[in-house]
Amino acid sequence: MSKKIIIAGGGTGGHIFPAIAIANALVAQDADIEILFVGATGKMEMEKVPQAGYHIEGISIAGFNRSSLWKNVSLPFKLLRSYFQVKKILKEFQPDAVIGVGGYSSLPVLRLAQAQGIPTFIHESNSFAGKANIYLSKKATRIFVATDGMQKFFPLDKIMITGNPVRKQIAYSTVTKLEGIEYFGLNNTLTTILVVGGSLGAKSINDAILEHLDQFERRHLQLIWQTGSNNADKYKNAAADKKNIWIGEFITDMEMAYAAADVVVSRAGAMAVTEICLQAKPAVFVPFPLAAEDHQTHNAMSLVNKDAALIVRDGDAKLQLASTCIQLAKDLEMRELFIKNCRSLALKDADIVIANEILKAIQ
Repeated sequence: MSKKIIIAGGGTGGHIFPAIAIANALVAQDADIEILFVGATGKMEMEKVPQAGYHIEGISIAGFNRSSLWKNVSLPFKLLRSYFQVKKILKEFQPDAVIGVGGYSSLPVLRLAQAQGIPTFIHESNSFAGKANIYLSKKATRIFVATDGMQKFFPLDKIMITGNPVRKQIAYSTVTKLEGIEYFGLNNTLTTILVVGGSLGAKSINDAILEHLDQFERRHLQLIWQTGSNNADKYKNAAADKKNIWIGEFITDMEMAYAAADVVVSRAGAMAVTEICLQAKPAVFVPFPLAAEDHQTHNAMSLVNKDAALIVRDGDAKLQLASTCIQLAKDLEMRELFIKNCRSLALKDADIVIANEILKAIQ
């Protein structure tokens, strides 16, 4: 008889895309497996999961709002309502296992599943665990983590280091540097810096790059600059006449960008860090300072402490980011060290390893 599995969580691409990768790996192992996603109503998983071909149920859950405390007034009511919704979903779907990938919706789903004796699995993508996952870990069957040292958050005997599931087109990219450079219409003889800040954009990164555009040109460096949607026109206008810059709001084919890049400037979300390791790219991380538990700084430091990347604090970006990028771009020895150390940290096939482990545990 085929198995039924619920995958709960979302909120950001860093949770959703690994969840979809795990689902795909489960289906590849057993075509008859039935998968149901549970996410937060109104969040991006409600769009992205159906696009990937899976059914999703939405629940009325929200996280704690750190920036506006009065918005948390309705939180207890949403939590209570979500528990009734989850109870109904579990009763109707009757899952053999529940997987939590982080995000608001994973907490009530895994907690109720554990109360009913259903095997639960956690995937923690960051190097600093979230409070919900720490709480849920005590009764979890297995905990899949991206990096070592996670025993300070989770029971050691339940931990398995798998890395983070990554899109196949990035993990197994065969794009050459020349193909990447030509895709962006740039010069194959110049060192290339890829600047990314997420779909909305990272203001501190973008403003730091904007202020020093002439410096990159003078040092014979070229940029692939993903600005994100916020204030995109301002950045595009400033770079319009510069032949050494490709600029756009969003890069669809990230494998092309990674292939072209000699240096990457990025936030330090779990998936960005994982992709940079898999692509073995020297990087300067600018962690988002308001991330929960400052997990992006912890993600970045997991590479910095192993001589695999550099870090610039968000508040220092305006003064330090451009010079740090230029220094790394010009220092071939440092770049080669980072490439070597990134390769040693890269873990492929996390989705397959996780799927195998779950199916083995619920046979």
